[in-house]
Amino acid sequence: MKVGTDGVLLGASVDVSNAVSALDIGTGTGLVALMMVQRNNNLHADAIDIDANACEQARGNFSASPWPGRLKVFHSSLQEFFLHEKTYDLIVCNPPFFINSKRPSHAGRRIARHSDMLPLSDLFQYSSRMLTHNGKMTVVFPYSDKNMLLTEAAGYGLYPSHILYVRHNRESEFVRIVVTFVTEVSGITERELDIETGKRHEYTEEFKKMVRDFYLYVD
Repeated sequence: MKVGTDGVLLGASVDVSNAVSALDIGTGTGLVALMMVQRNNNLHADAIDIDANACEQARGNFSASPWPGRLKVFHSSLQEFFLHEKTYDLIVCNPPFFINSKRPSHAGRRIARHSDMLPLSDLFQYSSRMLTHNGKMTVVFPYSDKNMLLTEAAGYGLYPSHILYVRHNRESEFVRIVVTFVTEVSGITERELDIETGKRHEYTEEFKKMVRDFYLYVD
């Protein structure tokens, strides 16, 4: 689970323009945190993960990047990290998706993919209390669980301001949403993104434009 499309979508689409502090929850190898600081020269990002091996990889990736001074990794759960009483302009998360499905045998994949350690209630409860006054939170999630996601977030005072609907191509169903939440009810802007043109590995111009700065080769 080094680099996945979900993480790339989140890191490439999240609005980092006005943020100076960010928190990446469940950072894994540090992908999303790295993408955010690459896109905003004023941004400093903290990254947390409950998996020690993931933290070690993220720490190595941060050190090898051009921005080691603007990235920090903490081996911690969100519930524990909340006790540090830090606040952020931007919080991002590529959260565990699978609530009732069969659990992988590999411990790292089980932690990364299942919600046992980070239920949505905890994710939104603690994140809402760690945002600055005009702070935002952005998550990537399955399209099929959109209503559950929005309902859970609203229960902790987080409301959608932007939703990106993602599908493999124009003929397929939507598979992911990237949702930005704010702390006050506002109008919602929505847009769609097709990853491929319809041919396997033939990417749309919009997707190539979004990710070009992060891949060695995009065609």
